[in-house]
Amino acid sequence: MSGASRKQALKDSGLVHPNPAAVRSAVFDHPSGLFLPEDKVQVKYEMLRAHFVDGVTVTESAAAHGYSRAAFYLVESAFDAAGMLGLLDERRGRRGPVKLTPEIVEFLDRAEGTGSELTAEIEARFGVRLHRRTVERARR
Repeated sequence: MSGASRKQALKDSGLVHPNPAAVRSAVFDHPSGLFLPEDKVQVKYEMLRAHFVDGVTVTESAAAHGYSRAAFYLVESAFDAAGMLGLLDERRGRRGPVKLTPEIVEFLDRAEGTGSELTAEIEARFGVRLHRRTVERARR
């Protein structure tokens, strides 16, 4: 994969380092093209490796990889919790409807009626007020 296509793939995946110019680690100066300062996941991994393997201080490692000391600890925590997947950024925002419990979804799978009718029935039965569109989307 060429450097340009790799950079485009990183951009398409949302994995571009927010400030690649701030990456000063010597490993990213190698002419092989294996290490790209634009590769956010690789930079995070190398930041952790520099600290834990090479013994570089947290402050120095974070600064050399374009991150703050506080960001280092967030990356470390995410890596401890999920391994390499922890180096990927989490999706922002809510992860789906909050009020749709498994019981309500099961009810909707068996129920008949319009979104408005089911909204009223859910409120009466489960004590949860849902928007009509939420009910309609859940039934698709």
